[in-house]
Amino acid sequence: MKPTVISSSDLIESVAAALQYISYYHPTDYIEHLARAYAHEQSPAAKDAMAQILTNSKMSAMGHRPICQDTGIVNVFLKIGMDVQWQGFDAGLEAAINEGVRRGYNHPDNTLRASVVADPQFARKNTRDNTPAVVFTQMVPGNTVEVTVAAKGGGSENKSKLVMLNPSDSVVDWVLKTVPTMGAGWCPPGMLGIGIGGTAEKAALMAKEALMEDLDMYQLQLKSAKGQALTPVEELRLEIHDKVNALGIGAQGLGGLTTVLDVKIHMHPTHAASKPVAMIPNCAATRHAHFVLDGSGPVYLDPPSLDLWPDVAWVPNTTQSKRVDMNALTRQEVASWRAGQTLLLNGKLLTGRDAAHKRIQDMLAKGEPLPVDFANRGIYYVGPVDPVGDEAVGPAGPTTSTRMDKFTDMMLAETGLGCMIGKAERGPEAIDAIKRHGSAYLMAVGGAAYLVSKAIKGARVLAFEDLGMEAIYEFDVQDMPVTVAVDSTGDSAHITGPATWQKRIASGEFKNIAVTAA
Repeated sequence: MKPTVISSSDLIESVAAALQYISYYHPTDYIEHLARAYAHEQSPAAKDAMAQILTNSKMSAMGHRPICQDTGIVNVFLKIGMDVQWQGFDAGLEAAINEGVRRGYNHPDNTLRASVVADPQFARKNTRDNTPAVVFTQMVPGNTVEVTVAAKGGGSENKSKLVMLNPSDSVVDWVLKTVPTMGAGWCPPGMLGIGIGGTAEKAALMAKEALMEDLDMYQLQLKSAKGQALTPVEELRLEIHDKVNALGIGAQGLGGLTTVLDVKIHMHPTHAASKPVAMIPNCAATRHAHFVLDGSGPVYLDPPSLDLWPDVAWVPNTTQSKRVDMNALTRQEVASWRAGQTLLLNGKLLTGRDAAHKRIQDMLAKGEPLPVDFANRGIYYVGPVDPVGDEAVGPAGPTTSTRMDKFTDMMLAETGLGCMIGKAERGPEAIDAIKRHGSAYLMAVGGAAYLVSKAIKGARVLAFEDLGMEAIYEFDVQDMPVTVAVDSTGDSAHITGPATWQKRIASGEFKNIAVTAA
């Protein structure tokens, strides 16, 4: 076989181009599956969340701006043909990949958020260009380099699970026990990648690799409905898919028919005494691309047709949703909200997430004055993308709120904070604090960051500028859509919603919803 010469410049350019591409184009198989789930969904709250995600997706595809503000940590998988020759890789393969990441994330027309911190334990200083990537290589026969590039958001990556089961233990039982503990911070509806076998680290790698496959659950359902023979892995995928959806968790954890769009499973031989199992979810902002370097130059992926998106155009429902003036927020107003109610926020919002909350905690412990007055204000848990052009701010969807649970009582008791806005559920500690202080927690849809950013008409940094995207901003918002997730009585839509829909699904009420052909 004739050797192929792969140049570093081709790899760098291809990686950079792929990262730009996946920042604003959903995989078409994901859109097809989400569109079908949207058509079938019976839960109004879940259907509204899916409508926002689908609308956001098409807006991002048209505007070439990120689907999600968390533009991820880069994962690169390479299958390197053993007859490949390398040219210009003086600093090594990973250095070239990281240069591609650097260029992709710093593109002037679509700057992506830098989320990687160089020291995970101590300084946790942002590298400012999202490097380094996490790189996996495999040597295979051939004279090409197959590359898979993915950008994995923290919300879904943080819900990864690993267990060492006994050989006789049920994988299905473990999955059904584990998924409810993951909450909604992974932004369902998404997919589950499951690795079974090998060793602990092999199972985790297989789970991640499984997420790189195209979704084909509807094709698999159709195959089963026709009575065609399924492989054991296909049967297991279908069983887990149906049983997880029967939990009723639903889109954004609000209760509904679809929690997962697909389940992918990879397996590897393992020790006779072992059954390692890893499960990694992928969120509504699933992002991955595949290309092959064959020595002919860099690879640029073809954009998908906008006709693939369904005719869904979400707009604020000013009839059903209550408009709230955040500039005149009172305890009485907050107390009037009820879990599940939809609101449209107008006026000034503060922002702050992990690093800002930790710094506030340290300042309060030292008796230092805070740089911002939080009294009767709303704080939005967000780390926005930098703006380009005439944007007030780049995509600015919510981050996972449970990370702020340990700060909630402090913020409510010591700063007079009025309410909080974020993604997914709150834990018992935060719910108790919200109830005791007569506050509320509002949820914005994860996976609709570009759509949400259009409601932000102005943005300025007020404090902690050195924290970059974790600084405290003040946003001026107009009809920003949120749902009351925890009201001042402690009622949580993320508890009542899934419980209601799990019962309705178990009753058989929805079993006649047909599987449509792909």
